[in-house]
Order: sequence, then C-alpha cells, then structure tokens
Amino acid sequence: MLQRRIPFLALALVFCVAAAEDFDWTKNEKSSFHYGTFPTGFSWGAGSSAYQTEGAWNLDGKGMSIWDAFAHKKGKISSNETGDSSCEGYYKFKDDINLMKDMKLNHYRFSISWPRILPSGLRSEHMNEKGIKYYNDLISLLLDNKITPIVTLYHWDLPQMLQDKYGGWLNASMINHFNDFANLCFERFGNRVKYWITFNNPWSIAVEGYETGEHAPGLKLKGTGAYKVAHHMIKAHAKVWHTYDMKWRSKQKGLVGISLTADWGEPVDVSNQRDIEAAQRYIQFYMGWFAGPLFHGDYPQVMKDYIGRKSGQQGLGASRLPVFLPEEKSYVKGTCDFLGLGHFTTRYVTQRNYPSGLGDNYFTDRDLAELVDPKWPDPGSEWLYSVPWGFRRFLNFVKSQYGNPMIYVTENGVSEKMLCTDLCDDWRMTYFKEYINEMLKAVKDGVNVKGYTAWSLLDSFEWDEGYTERFGLYYVDFRNKNKPRYPKASVQYFKRIISSNGFPNQREVESWKRKAVETCSSSNQLLAADPLIGHMEMVTEIVVPTVCTLCILLSAVFFMFLLRRRL
Repeated sequence: MLQRRIPFLALALVFCVAAAEDFDWTKNEKSSFHYGTFPTGFSWGAGSSAYQTEGAWNLDGKGMSIWDAFAHKKGKISSNETGDSSCEGYYKFKDDINLMKDMKLNHYRFSISWPRILPSGLRSEHMNEKGIKYYNDLISLLLDNKITPIVTLYHWDLPQMLQDKYGGWLNASMINHFNDFANLCFERFGNRVKYWITFNNPWSIAVEGYETGEHAPGLKLKGTGAYKVAHHMIKAHAKVWHTYDMKWRSKQKGLVGISLTADWGEPVDVSNQRDIEAAQRYIQFYMGWFAGPLFHGDYPQVMKDYIGRKSGQQGLGASRLPVFLPEEKSYVKGTCDFLGLGHFTTRYVTQRNYPSGLGDNYFTDRDLAELVDPKWPDPGSEWLYSVPWGFRRFLNFVKSQYGNPMIYVTENGVSEKMLCTDLCDDWRMTYFKEYINEMLKAVKDGVNVKGYTAWSLLDSFEWDEGYTERFGLYYVDFRNKNKPRYPKASVQYFKRIISSNGFPNQREVESWKRKAVETCSSSNQLLAADPLIGHMEMVTEIVVPTVCTLCILLSAVFFMFLLRRRL
C-alpha cells in the first residue's frame, strides 16, 4: 500500500523547495465532467479524530483535555452536548475496522489523544500504558487488514493540565512538550506508522481557540492570540520534523507532514486587480500563514505588510505578527515531507477597508469581505456550500505556490443538518462525485495528489455544533447507548469510486447512484426499529430491575404477614 510507494527522492526534495510560480487568477476552467481514473497506487481512505469519536473521556487512566473541560461548560456547545461517550470508538474500533475493510479503504486517518497516553501532558510525570495499548491494538489491527494508518499527533485535544499550568499554545514551552509527546509516539508506534501529521488545521486552533473563543480553550485575545499561538505551533511542527529526521527516519523510513485546511477564495471580479489582491490575501492569511514558513521560511509578505501597517496605526511599537529570526527561518523551511490538505467549500472575495482602531483583529487585518452565491447548493450547514470547481483551483494554487509538493487530501466531505433521518444521502453522493472529479482534473493538470480522505468515516461530535451536524459515511445513533452504525447510501457510492479508482465511463458512473440508493432502504428500516430497541433496553435496564425489586419487597411483606399470623 502506501508504505511501498514512499519515494525516497521526496526526502531529498525536502531540502530543495521550488520557488513559487505565478497563479493565473483569470483562468477558471469550469469544464464538463471528466471520465477517467487516478494513477495506479492512488490511496483512498476515510478519517476521524480522537475527541470526536473515542468517548471513554475519563476511563483507563486518560487525563482531561481542553475539549473535555470546554464541552462541560454550559452554553459552549449546541444543546450542551459533550464528547464524553460520542461514538464509543475506544471500545468499538474492531467493528469500525470491519466497516473500513468492507469499503476496501487503503488508509485510515485518525489522531492520538495526547492526554490518553500522557495524562498530565508531560512524559516526565506519567505514561498511561493502557492508552498506549489501545493505539497499539488499533494500529496492528489496521495493518492486519491491509489498511495503512495515517496518524495525526494533534487534533485539538491539548491536555488540560498544560493549559492550566502554562497557558497552552500561548507559551513557547509547549514546543518542547509537544516534541516529547511526538517522540514517545515515534518510539512506541513508529515501527508500524509511516505517515505522521503533526497538526490538524492549525488555523482553527489559533483563530477559533484563541481569537474568537468558539473552540477550546475559549480565549478571546483578539488581534494577538492567534498570531502568537500559530507562531509556536509552526516552530513545534519544525522541531518534531527535525526530531524524526535525526532520530527515527533512517530506522523507520516514514514521512512527517502537516494538515492545513482552507476554503478557496475566488475574486468577485477577475478583471478587477483589487479583487484579485483581496483573494490572494484571503488564501495567504488562511493557508499561507502556515505553508509560507514551512515551504519558504517566512510568513507571506502580504501578512507582514498588512498586520505591520495596522499595528503601526494602532501606535504599537512592533507588529502584532511575530518575527522569525534568521536561524529560525532556515530551521522551519523545508520541514514538510508531504502536505495534507483539508478543503470543504469556497467564498467569493472582494476588497473592503477596515479602519484601524475599530476592533483590530485577525479578520479586519485582511481588509476583505467574503460572499457566497445564493445559487450554490447548501445542504443545511451555515458555512458549507458545494462549489466543486473551487477545489481544482485550490489544488492548482498549492502547486504553483509551493513547488508542487506531494499532497494527501486529508479532509473533504459534506455535512447535513436534518431533524429527520435520511440514510439516502443523495446530496453527499453528488458532493463526492463532483469534488473528487475536480481533484481528478487537478491530477491531470499535474498536481501531485497521492491520496484522498473522505471526512468522515462516522457521524461524530462536531465540536461547537455538538451532534447537530453530521459528516459521516455511517450514521451513528447517539440515542442508543451501544452507538450502532448504519451505512448511508454514500458508503456504496464511495465504495464504487474506490473499486474503479475514479470514474471509468459515463454508463457505469450513471448507474452508481441508483444502485447506492437501492441499498439504503434496508438501513432505513433497521434505523426505524432502533427506537424500539432503545425502548427494549430501557425495559431491560430500568423496568425489569424495578419490577424485581418490587417483587422482593412484596414477598418480604407477605412473608412477615405470614409470620405474624403464626405468632
């Protein structure tokens, strides 16, 4: 699988990053559907993360994470829901691997919970062997089923003790603590894991965790917090890459990358230079914020210019954007063996000037406005519109800016918000078909995409949205304590894309959706019976013990009555 295809030349390419090319903003080819297949060896997978799926939040020695603490605060999550039990993936991973095997996935992307293996966050204090065993068992069983593990080291669940003691990612000490955690993972799992992702979507960690406060740890340090946190995460990523490179690469032959998520920004008017510049800023403030240092050694010039100018207008002595020292620039540059990309949707972008002093923050620093086309399909989530052509544009932009790096699409999918349950998710099948086809066009354009990860394998805890937003290929019944999984029609559709390695011909592809919909009726029937099953569980767990207790009490009263009569 993926292990056999690791190109050793990629290791040399790390030290020779090509210069950025010009991206043609005026050339947007919205071509018709392309029938064809991906290169031989292209890898297909699905993804998850620890806090979203594992549950068992305080069992078997696991420490508390910032998401455990955040979700337990009233008013932070929709309907005050938590990830305490979620999908019970901690106990059901064998069942889930069977689902992956049935789909014939080549890889599975998941994350390791830092506080599950280091409860306090510090290796020097205590290692939780039960947590380590869980991940060992998961990794070994994946490999037994010929599924390649792609492991994310940090998918947002920082140990709460590190937040309390140091202030989390605001503190530079986190760089060494994260490196210690990563080194432990390399030591215990690296003989079998060949693909490591340091951070998942660091943009969200920085902006939503430390700027807007929508995500854990819920801090609102507008205009400063996000930039400081991002600076530390970039240096933490680089340190982990160097640790692997010096200590483990020659023995384990693996790769270390990062997963950056970004929407595409399209100019409202491609003939208007100011709109083009606004769209460039949108992408650079989004993905370039992290990709720039890792591929070019520094933040994008437009970020330095805009944040520096606005900081000066505020009367600050220095820019709110931290500065890399010369030795730091060379240290972080080239620390990406592969680039993980998450992508879901697109925005139109136009110039908008925000006067300095009126709430200076990350969003106003950019001087732009985001718009959506009301004609874009909207499956129900307030932010996720289906705009397939933006995916091809995004992939080609990455190719032009960063020297055509080896890319794994680490997150792509669509959610739904529905009061009723419908496992015949035709909108998700359409989304996968169109987005994957745009990725195929990008591969034909010469973009070096090696694999695709559907987000997500299961419905799960969707951060501040709780369980109201569902991305899963498999529906999870969270009302039932056993958290049963039911295949949506998109399971069969995605399975056909995998088996065909793309879209072989029009006649075959046109039949896929019809055949997939035929399979979902039985799943709907099973799910419709689920409330009855839940009721039966309630009878078993509550009514039966209660009746038994009453019978015992009545028997005791009757027995005492008989004794009194005899006396």
